[in-house]
Amino acid sequence: MTVFLLGDEPFFPDPALAEPDGLLAVGGDLSLERLVSAYCRGIFPWYGEDTPILWWSPDPRPLLTPQGVHVSRSLRRCLNREPFTVTFDHAFERVLAGCAKTPRPQGEGTWLVSDMIEAYCHLHDLGLAHSVEAWCGGELVGGLYGVSLGRAFFGESMFHLEPNASKACFVRLCRLLAAWDFDFIDCQQTTPHMTAFGATEVPREEFMEKLGAALEGPTRRGSWSRQASLYC
Repeated sequence: MTVFLLGDEPFFPDPALAEPDGLLAVGGDLSLERLVSAYCRGIFPWYGEDTPILWWSPDPRPLLTPQGVHVSRSLRRCLNREPFTVTFDHAFERVLAGCAKTPRPQGEGTWLVSDMIEAYCHLHDLGLAHSVEAWCGGELVGGLYGVSLGRAFFGESMFHLEPNASKACFVRLCRLLAAWDFDFIDCQQTTPHMTAFGATEVPREEFMEKLGAALEGPTRRGSWSRQASLYC
């Protein structure tokens, strides 16, 4: 098993050298420069409270084209009733807090440890990380967040307190990204949830080609709150 130990420089080895489970490297930090470097190379951090920082590049990679998102008839009927008010970048920290409380599939604890929350809040302050929120009766009942670079959106996590709340956020996000001609949403890990929306797996080599093309586009930096209201 070969897992690379990162030093002080924000350098990453070739993602093709990752282990079969996607683990590539350990260590380093969550500085802005390192996180941006990681996402630009198709790498993301994912670790728990009792482990060092772990960096992953799974193969294959689940991608979803915003223009081709599949919305089931039952979900469409639900959303047509407009049970939620959906906003962008109104409550980023609260969305992270909601995601942090969502149980991990592997067991107890959370992958959104305090250092991760601080790092992504920093990315949000710099206009590179964004949240989508679902509200009902003035209460936050669901949301999601991710990182946006070029014409790529890297989905991180979502949560819901009411049925279909996070799904409403995801559908609205897809509509916005489709209007902005984004190339794809990186779902990072294959789940039945994302597969139902139309995510398909692509080999790492193909993903890296798509990522390189997407990063040639301009990054929509800053709050998406007012911009989103013009498109969806």
